[in-house]
Amino acid sequence: MSLSGLDLFIVAGYAISLIAIAFLVSREKAGHKKDSTDYFLAGKALPWWAVGASLIAANISAEQIIGMSGQGYVVGLAIAAYEWQAAIVLLIVAKFFLPIFLERNVYTMPQFLDQRFGGGVKSIMAVFWIALYTAVNLTSVLWLGGLALNAVTGMAVLPAMMALAAFAVVYSLYGGLKAVALTDIVQVVVLIVGGLLITWISLGLVSEGGGAWLGATRLIDEIPGHFEMIFSSDHPNYSDLPGIWTLLGGLWVLHFSYWGFNQYIIQRALGSKSLSEARKGLAFAAGLKLLIPVIVVVPGIAALYLAQNGLLDQAVLDDRPDSTYGILMTLVPTGVRGLVFAALIAAIVSSLASMMNSISTIFTMDMYRSMRPEKSEQHYVGVGRIAAFSAMLIALVLAQPFLGGMESAFQTIQEYTGFVAPGVVAVFLLGFFWKRTNTMGAFALLISSVGLSFLFWLLANPAAVGGAGSTILAAFGLAALDLPFVVRIWIVFLLCVGIGVLVSLLTGKPAENRPVELSGIRFATEPVFNLASLVIIAILVAIYVRFW
Repeated sequence: MSLSGLDLFIVAGYAISLIAIAFLVSREKAGHKKDSTDYFLAGKALPWWAVGASLIAANISAEQIIGMSGQGYVVGLAIAAYEWQAAIVLLIVAKFFLPIFLERNVYTMPQFLDQRFGGGVKSIMAVFWIALYTAVNLTSVLWLGGLALNAVTGMAVLPAMMALAAFAVVYSLYGGLKAVALTDIVQVVVLIVGGLLITWISLGLVSEGGGAWLGATRLIDEIPGHFEMIFSSDHPNYSDLPGIWTLLGGLWVLHFSYWGFNQYIIQRALGSKSLSEARKGLAFAAGLKLLIPVIVVVPGIAALYLAQNGLLDQAVLDDRPDSTYGILMTLVPTGVRGLVFAALIAAIVSSLASMMNSISTIFTMDMYRSMRPEKSEQHYVGVGRIAAFSAMLIALVLAQPFLGGMESAFQTIQEYTGFVAPGVVAVFLLGFFWKRTNTMGAFALLISSVGLSFLFWLLANPAAVGGAGSTILAAFGLAALDLPFVVRIWIVFLLCVGIGVLVSLLTGKPAENRPVELSGIRFATEPVFNLASLVIIAILVAIYVRFW
């Protein structure tokens, strides 16, 4: 797809404006030098609208836009469960988890684990999160972003990834979280406007000029199978979205791991002005979450209709569903195409910048500062910048070898995450709400999460260990124990909680200063938060009732 001069002008204007805003908001007052709070937590001065916008900008990346559009083409509206259920989780995190983090004045998730369970648990999780964010999250966003730019412009994937990485580095490396969060306001506006435009245009094509509403109605009438939120057990995609288990099972574990205990997400709330501002920011993000399937999943469903009616190449889309969004962009008229392309870039680079900042925060505050506690604040800021830049270079090297052969970006990344999410959620929930949980229990459940997940994976793929695996399963009358990964995550989570409780009871009590004292923490929420929560929940109930 070619970009006209007008398209390029719009994209260039967006890029220049973003960089200018980033440097403007990153400036310090005369005589003040950035310290670690300024760089890693935006000086703890973010208002609610910046917190909410930045949460969505950090979350909506190439993984969502490219991956979920492809899944919209393949499975339909059911994939929106990943977005809509997240809105509920954001409200729970705002009410019950944020007060604990802010009361303990933490910079990072490993820092909370250090306070609760000691340095050993902190170090393990710090290394794990740095490895996960670099080798999985950064690489996936770079790779899918490179594929998107390749589909839209014809640019080779590696140069496209390098361009995206350079853009993210230029506008975010100097200013830290403040530059990322405040420019994310621009990013979210561009992202939502661009996404709504491509939805409007694709639905207009479905209706043959009759408007978006008619297009949506036609999709529901003519592809009803793509408007089911809960699949039956004989559905071809049941293993990815196993019916009622998407509401009752491990999908909630993934959501809490991502929205509650994920550094590059929760860091925005930790940098807010106050608990009240943080909560309003998360409620704002939950409201925006309701829109995301409209701008990423619905275009994928429209692409299926257009392909079935000869307006798009169905063979290409069937072979590579992740190309759906890029192909839809070829249908967008000149001028609008530039804005939609800018929205895609905004989604990619905002996520890259967020991940870079969080990697640098964990490395600097949880690892380097522990080894070199005597250094100046400005020294730690410099180390953070070096860590962020190094992580981006490593991700560029790893992107294609790690992710180049996957069939579906979105589902593959969920599988990676599912190996560790049960342990992460279990260790935080027990750490919050059960005072008897001790360090040995935390170690046991974290190790169990990886071990049990790997065991279930082997049972589903016995060929991975040769003939012995198949022989053992055959003795039980099974070819493979192929549980849907959402169900597997739920089972592993429950087992991890049980193991953490059992080991804690069999070993010594934690030190007196370790457990979280909940009695002094304010969990009550303000009327504006309560009203927003009720509206969001009512909308979600209506959606599930309509498309059950």
